[in-house]
Amino acid sequence: MTLSASAQKVQAALTALGMTLQIVELPASTRTAVEAAQAVGCDLGQIVKSLVFRGVHTDQPVLVIASGANRVNETRLGELLGEPVGKADADYVRQHTGFAIGGVPPVGHSEPLVTFIDPHLLQYAVVWAAAGTPHAIFRLTPAELVRITGGQVVSIT
Repeated sequence: MTLSASAQKVQAALTALGMTLQIVELPASTRTAVEAAQAVGCDLGQIVKSLVFRGVHTDQPVLVIASGANRVNETRLGELLGEPVGKADADYVRQHTGFAIGGVPPVGHSEPLVTFIDPHLLQYAVVWAAAGTPHAIFRLTPAELVRITGGQVVSIT
């Protein structure tokens, strides 16, 4: 099966990181955490949400990798970043990651991003992350997720 261009970009990033993880594109949408969990038949908490925020004063992009079951505490995130944060709009997300909302992967971005990882993801043997489109996803372990993103595991809920 040939992957879409965005999914190929993520597959190339994974390969460059030394990973043999395989992206799959599904007929069902994986745009939201609930849709992704239904599509792969896993617990909502096993879905890796890649959410982009921006520093209010510096406009710095921040990637939060959260469990699908959790909401990000923006006040806590601001404390970690050292400035208040705001939600990033679709154009900002695409500009700083190279991907559209609903398909933002944890790797393969167009620029390096400060990254925080929800420790709730670490309780699972396997998690599922977006792979560039609202239909592409890949399976990995939480340890692999931490390694390939270089993110800091810290409470963001």
